[in-house]
This record gives sequence, C-alpha cells and structure tokens, in this order.
Amino acid sequence: MTNVLHDDEIPIDLALVRDLVKDQFPQYATLPLTELEASGSSNILFRLDTKLLVRLPRQPGGGETIRKERRWTSAIGSRLPVAAPDIVAVGAPSNGYPESWSIVTWLDGQVPRCCGPEDPAETWRVQLANDLADFIIALRAIDLPDVSAIDSQLRGYRGRSLAEFDRQVQIYIDDCRALEDLDLDLDASLAIWNDSLELPGASTTADDRWYHSDLVAENLLMNNGRLTGVLDFGGLCVGDPTIDLHGAWELFDSSARDAFRSRLGVDNAEWLRGRAWALAIALGALAYYWNKMPGRMRDRLAMARSVLADADD
Repeated sequence: MTNVLHDDEIPIDLALVRDLVKDQFPQYATLPLTELEASGSSNILFRLDTKLLVRLPRQPGGGETIRKERRWTSAIGSRLPVAAPDIVAVGAPSNGYPESWSIVTWLDGQVPRCCGPEDPAETWRVQLANDLADFIIALRAIDLPDVSAIDSQLRGYRGRSLAEFDRQVQIYIDDCRALEDLDLDLDASLAIWNDSLELPGASTTADDRWYHSDLVAENLLMNNGRLTGVLDFGGLCVGDPTIDLHGAWELFDSSARDAFRSRLGVDNAEWLRGRAWALAIALGALAYYWNKMPGRMRDRLAMARSVLADADD
C-alpha cells in the first residue's frame, strides 16, 4: 500500500482485498479489482468491475462508520433528491484485517472543480448551488429516529457549537504557522475565527437535524451540469446542521454562494457560522495533510482563501 496518511494506518493492499472478497463474497471473486488513485483519507477504495466499489477503513475503529452507513443510508437514501451509493454488502474482519468493510454501488459522474477567490464566475456553479441547497433541505426535513437522542454514533463534533471547537482551531492555526510555504494570512484567519465566536448561536446549537458533514467537491458528482450524486455518508449525524454550509466557500464563486444562501433561506448568523466552519475545516486539513494529499491541500487552501476574501468584501 502506498500513500500512508495516518500514524495508525492499517496495512491494505490489492492482495488482501482480493482475499477478503473471495472468502466472504465469492460471487464477486472473479471480477476485476483495481485500487483507485482517488482513495480518501478515511477509506481506501477499490473498483470492483464496473458497477461496484470496495471501501476499507484506513484506521482502527473505522469499521463503526461502515456499520453506521449500512444502518442509516438505506433508511434515508430514498428521501434524497440525488443518488447515494447503495450498500451491497458489509464484510467482517478477516485475513488479518481488523475492521468491517463494505461493497457499495459505483456512481458515475464528475467531481466539480473547486473555485478560488480569483477564479472567474461560471454559470454552472449557480445550478450546482441550487441543487446542493435542495439536497440539504431534503436531508434536514427527514424525521429523526428516537434513538438519535442517545446514539453516540449519530453525535459528531461537526454538529456541535463553534465554541466547543475553539481550542482545536487554535491548535490548527499554531500548527499551520509551522508549515513552510503556506501562503495564507493566518493572523486574518485567527481574527475571523475569533469574531465568529461572538455570533448568535456560536455557543449553543440549533434544533437537531440530519447533516452530512462533508459536502465538499470530492464528495459530489455531476452529470450534464447537474448534481446527481453525493458520496461518503460516514459523517452522517444528527445535530446543528450549519456544518453543511461550509463547502460553499470551496465550490462557489460569490454569485453561486448568493444563490445557495437564498435557496436555503438561512439567516445571517447561521451563514457566518457556516463560513467559520469552512475556515476551521480548511485549517485542520492544511495542518494534518500538508505533505500527504496535494489535491486536497489545493482545494482546502482555496476554501480558506475564499473565506478571507469574503470577509474583506
């Protein structure tokens, strides 16, 4: 396995995945299997023939996310306006691999290009903004199960208040100061973050709603100029859904962000809290993946710069 991202990374290679599939799901044993270059930070991905994808958590404990996806995405997927991968099967720990893993359906589509503050406006981004807003509206409208009040798997840090995340963001900024060649105004970033802590709702949480938690370019698929798929529901949780606004500063120019905000109908405080989350997520990724995921670093740097440019307007 190449491109190790975490200190506690689980060794995964093509031979292991072939053995897992052959032993547990022999009906797929003869299908071609290839590792995807676009594997994520939480899971390594393998294309299984043309219609399936194998996902294996990179770190100990990641199997809980796989089991959570199996439980909840099947329950909410039919209520969403775009496709989500169907979970075909969940594999058990075996062959020295210690976590649950999954086989899901492959969704065709193109990942949208991120938009930096200096990029020209593009009309397709307005359509994407409206489509993504409709996805969020539909997700927020889904009734919460009674168990969501006590199920710790459905309570993630991204659904809590900004104030609860303040200490971690301060650490991110300190870590970013140690990065060589990071062209980002960290003093301005710190000022924007600190100002966000004074916003209404920054120390409390809104009414609980479903939220995806990671609606950025790498988890979206488009076909013919429309949003057609959303990937990776591992962060699906219940709490304050403001986090689902953060991709607007990675994906959209100012016109598309205006369309996104208008379609969602969020108030100014929620919008600015969403912007603060965009900055926090970008800083955390820069601090952690700087020398490990160049594509993600490019996108998160664009996100952080868009927040700074937006704050200056």
